[in-house]
Amino acid sequence: MKNVKKVIDFIRYNIIALVGFEAVFKLVSFLIFMPLFLHIFDFIMKVTGYSYLTFENIFSFLLNPITFIMLLFLILLMTIYTMFDITTIIVILDGSYQKKKVKVVDAIRISLHKCKKIFHFRNIPLAFLVLFMIPFLNLGLASSFISTIKIPEFINEFIFQNDILLPIFSIVVIFLSVVLFRWLYSLHYFVLEDISFKEARRKSAELGKKNHTKDWFSVELVQLALGFFYILFIILGILLIIGLDRVFANIILKSITATVIWIFIAFSFLIVTILSTPISYATISALYYFRKEKKQETIQNISFHISSENKIMNLKLRKLGIFFYLLAILFGSIFTYGLYKGSYNLNIEHIRRQEVTAHRGSSIHYPENTMSAFMAAKEEGADWIELDVQQTRDGKIIVMHDTNFKRTAGVNKHAWELTYEEIKDFDVGSFKDKKFKGEHVPLLEEVIKFAKENNIKLNIELKPTGHEENFEKNVIDIINKYSFQNSCVVTSQIYEVLKNVKEYDFHIKTVYVMSLAYGDITALQEADHFSIEATSVTQNLVDRVHKEGKELYVWTVNTEENIRKMIKLKVDNIITDNIELAKETIYSSRTSNLINEYIEFIDRIF
Repeated sequence: MKNVKKVIDFIRYNIIALVGFEAVFKLVSFLIFMPLFLHIFDFIMKVTGYSYLTFENIFSFLLNPITFIMLLFLILLMTIYTMFDITTIIVILDGSYQKKKVKVVDAIRISLHKCKKIFHFRNIPLAFLVLFMIPFLNLGLASSFISTIKIPEFINEFIFQNDILLPIFSIVVIFLSVVLFRWLYSLHYFVLEDISFKEARRKSAELGKKNHTKDWFSVELVQLALGFFYILFIILGILLIIGLDRVFANIILKSITATVIWIFIAFSFLIVTILSTPISYATISALYYFRKEKKQETIQNISFHISSENKIMNLKLRKLGIFFYLLAILFGSIFTYGLYKGSYNLNIEHIRRQEVTAHRGSSIHYPENTMSAFMAAKEEGADWIELDVQQTRDGKIIVMHDTNFKRTAGVNKHAWELTYEEIKDFDVGSFKDKKFKGEHVPLLEEVIKFAKENNIKLNIELKPTGHEENFEKNVIDIINKYSFQNSCVVTSQIYEVLKNVKEYDFHIKTVYVMSLAYGDITALQEADHFSIEATSVTQNLVDRVHKEGKELYVWTVNTEENIRKMIKLKVDNIITDNIELAKETIYSSRTSNLINEYIEFIDRIF
């Protein structure tokens, strides 16, 4: 309780300096440095000869020596920039500890001087400590560029569904937790006592000795409390607005209420964004001073004495601040003008109807890639069905995701090792539930006949293993046999497959399936459209693809939050396991707005 009071006192005493600095820092980050870092990354791609990045070429890109060196340098710059944010906050909080009012310009001057030491070779690892601490202080480091980087869902699934990788990942996380929180106070020692990173680590470990776990819980508890009060504040505010709306039902229009709620949510988020980092580091500062006092260690504070030399420095910083304000206005104006002129292509030529694709059929409730899953997908209202095809030893095209039958049929054989006669009686339903016993492996022809009869489109993904003969040709011949060209797309994660498809029949629509997409993927001419893993989809990517007259499919989107995000980004096709949720969410987005649904949700609760 005593430390909680200290945290509040630290924040309150220099609240103007903290809020002023964080507001300016985040504004400059958004308008100047974030676009700048993105341009640097694009420059790295240009220098190394990559116009786009996909899962097929990402490893060759990363293993390029030039890429490695330049990315390392870029990450170092990003972490140092984040470190400048934290250092300035520590400086202001030290002023609070000394009961001194701190001016933002003085804090920046001192912080810049402190940050210069990071360029000493022996201190560079400190920047990477800041990088590795971000996952443990994620809410508090909302300002950091690196904290915005997300691990794609397919990687998460690969780790968490792997019996070997999951324990290894858990051990690594636990190890980092133990090691990093021994160094929790390293930055404070580095900033406040002007010592090397090595010495700062040693002193941090000594200061928190026997209290590392307790300090870790204190920091994480503040993170959780901040998130909880933010949500509570939002709910109470919306309830108040709804109450006023009902009191003045004949005066205040529903649209005005929705607008007020949006403004309230945005303003609340802005406050939390500005205060999150100061609150996190106020907690660490309170623990730092408490531990120092308890051990009766000498506390070295920052001198805020303004010398004539510092006055000149402050004047230069003010001029630099004016320069950054003007630069932000310039960048902001250029962006706004670009929107006005349509340079970013936010408005597409026609209204795109978002469609829903059933991933391997209705695979939540039915065994994947089976006729029962496809029939259920039709009943649930799917516009498309996504399915995977393999080739048997006798050249038949069957519908199956894995190359091996062990998972779905309990037979440890690959598709290319068996004929269709040997495969057709395999039970691929019981692995899901005994009630689906007897489900067989369907032929592509069988599914196309079903799709034609039920007026549903097919997303046919080719999964070559290297054992096939005329794989692409055989698939296309089946499509053409049933005149199904206009009701399907042929997709693959291997670009060479799409080239082969186009060489054999240019009229077949092709889709390149990518786990990762960065840069100008529209340069891939053999792809008519693109299918991207959800965490790689951005507004810029959607706009670029649409500008080229192509469509964007997104996989695999299973939560309402992510479906709404894809709707907002205006992707063309949502590939999902939960068809009914996707259809309902798309429908509700067309007939109402998010605010009204939010109001209805709270109404139901209260």
